Amino acid sequence: MAMATTTSAAAHMSLASVTLEVADPEAARRFYSAFGVDTYIRLRASEAHSTGFRGFTLGLTVSGPATVDGFFGAAVDAGATVLKPAAKSLWGYSGVVQAPDGTIWKIATSAKKDTGPDTREIDEVVLLLGVEAVKATKQFYVGRGLTVAKSFGGKYVEFAPGRSGSVKLALYKRRALAKDLGVPADGTGSHRIVLGSTADAFTDLDGFVWEAAA
Repeated sequence: MAMATTTSAAAHMSLASVTLEVADPEAARRFYSAFGVDTYIRLRASEAHSTGFRGFTLGLTVSGPATVDGFFGAAVDAGATVLKPAAKSLWGYSGVVQAPDGTIWKIATSAKKDTGPDTREIDEVVLLLGVEAVKATKQFYVGRGLTVAKSFGGKYVEFAPGRSGSVKLALYKRRALAKDLGVPADGTGSHRIVLGSTADAFTDLDGFVWEAAA
């Protein structure tokens, strides 16, 4: 399992924005403001049919367990459903919640011990797309102009962030992602997410829609 060399070369295209399609934008806006992640996403009204797993998750990486608990508690207090309670794991400490609009969020830290208070600060936000074929989708995105930052064979790919984007894009196998989140992998209909491109509009191999960022 080879890991690609990290590159600092500027990408021809990058992820500029993440728009969640929700049934009630005002209710979603209140939730995400209370959760503390409203500056990282956009919201758009949509009644598109969608059932089961939508094929992606948004992940927050934070400094320590206390901060995981802070964001986790804020999300639950604002109306999120607990999919996985915050707990220690092999990789650190994390929990998974589902927003009232259906979007799944994972809040995690690599630290297993609390060494400080809840800062309510986010180190990184990652949009993880669950795809059927990681290698093929990686090549598709490279062909569109994205730059690979990390690559672990056919299991995981991370792209270099662009200057205008505050969310990092990564790929993972769909079934593995669903398992990690604690949900069945099956799902139909719209992904209920639109990605903003610094280049042109397109749809990827798994049906994720990109549009030219405004």
